[in-house]
Amino acid sequence: MLTFLGFAMIATFLVLIMMKKMSPIAALVLIPALFCVFAGKGAHLGDYVIDGVGKLAPTAAMLMFAIVYFGVMIDVGLFDPIVRGILRFCKADPMRVVVGTAVLAAIVSLDGDGSTTFMITVSAMYPLYKRLGLSLVVMTGVAATANGVMNTLPWGGPTARAATALKLDAADIFVPMIPALAAGLLFVFILAYVLGVKERRRVGLLVLPGEAAEPKSQQEQEQEQEQGQGQESAALVAAGSGLRTTDGTPAPAPAAGSGSDSDAGAGAGAGAESVEVPASPAAPGEGGGFQGLDPNRATLRPRLYWFNAGLTVALLSAMIMELLPIPVLFLLGAALALTVNFPHVPDQKARIAAHADNVLNVAGMVFAAAVFTGVLTGTGMVKHMADWLVGAIPEGMGPHMALVTGVLSLPLTYFMSNDGFYFGVLPVLAEAGAAHGVSPLEIARASLVGQALHMSSPLVPAVYVLVGMAKVEFGDHTRFTVKWAALTSLVVLAAGMLFGII
Repeated sequence: MLTFLGFAMIATFLVLIMMKKMSPIAALVLIPALFCVFAGKGAHLGDYVIDGVGKLAPTAAMLMFAIVYFGVMIDVGLFDPIVRGILRFCKADPMRVVVGTAVLAAIVSLDGDGSTTFMITVSAMYPLYKRLGLSLVVMTGVAATANGVMNTLPWGGPTARAATALKLDAADIFVPMIPALAAGLLFVFILAYVLGVKERRRVGLLVLPGEAAEPKSQQEQEQEQEQGQGQESAALVAAGSGLRTTDGTPAPAPAAGSGSDSDAGAGAGAGAESVEVPASPAAPGEGGGFQGLDPNRATLRPRLYWFNAGLTVALLSAMIMELLPIPVLFLLGAALALTVNFPHVPDQKARIAAHADNVLNVAGMVFAAAVFTGVLTGTGMVKHMADWLVGAIPEGMGPHMALVTGVLSLPLTYFMSNDGFYFGVLPVLAEAGAAHGVSPLEIARASLVGQALHMSSPLVPAVYVLVGMAKVEFGDHTRFTVKWAALTSLVVLAAGMLFGII
């Protein structure tokens, strides 16, 4: 009964948010509360919620102060050089922008924390996506998938959990997996290239003001003239955007709406299905235009650039070396950054207020997720679901438990927390594999396969940072990303088997 209720609760949640019938916060709270009553354990709902909140409170505190810290660093101009470098590389080419998103997310993921990765990536890329009219779900999907592959680093979490649960050395698990993970990351870059080419077909190859466009041939100009007057209205709409196509005419305005599908980027003009570009409201300070990182904003602190850079490097180094708990590090970092960069109290209040929207949204999501995870764990639904899945494995698959573990890691790490999977399910799978002569090391390596998909799970707080800062609906992100992330995980699994790692 609990097995059925667990799967039904997760399915109901996903369907409602993807159909946009409920907001994520409301769904994360009301659906588990209802299913807790269905399970006959409504009297214990309070205990389950308090337990879940207690476990996620440090994560919520970390995200709150991390958003303030990185928000201040963006305000004072720490990441402006990165944005300028990306602009020089991308040259307003949608394909380069999407590939640059994947590369940036992969590089920043070396810090081992998904939240900081998403904050830096979105802060750098969001203005460019808005300026070019690119699909924001492409940005969130590529960033989440790239980070999911990199999340397997020994200091990222899953590898350490697998090593602890099975009493193995983290290096013995991770190092042999590097070729398979490299194959997965390469697939993400290829995916970004394909999605970028589709976006290029949809919006065209654009040039920013001040860039020289390559002249078109007389034949191309004649073909464009034959298209008639149909483009005049679109040109008038886009005339104020400052963007031009390669022939010098104003770029088409982004389509309204927030939906997206697997073919994000295929344009109607290219004979393929088009995808609506999210027309999100302008971010605070944008003024509706391309001013996400205004080079003349009043909050810039060029004289303190190297102090802020040193503080950020020290903060990330301390986080990797685990000198202090991560929430404490970000709390201290945010307080120090505010005090040094904005010594006057009114200015500090203004900076906190400027980022309060993101803080409230993300913290609210985390505490709402605490209800979901608290009910899943407290009622025993997670344990029954895991036991049912493990029990459903045919006896003849015993010698192939590493492959089974890799396949099961996709749904289990998506529907469960990493702690629940690695400390609750993985030991059972390892024991079943040992009975058939399968090494615990192979089981541990296979368990990392699903991380690309895990990073888009509704139970991962960092994903709410990603969609919140990018102003993308969680349902749109889920609908677009899940299939690509699952495919990336399968590529890692296939590469692991091909190289004899799993």
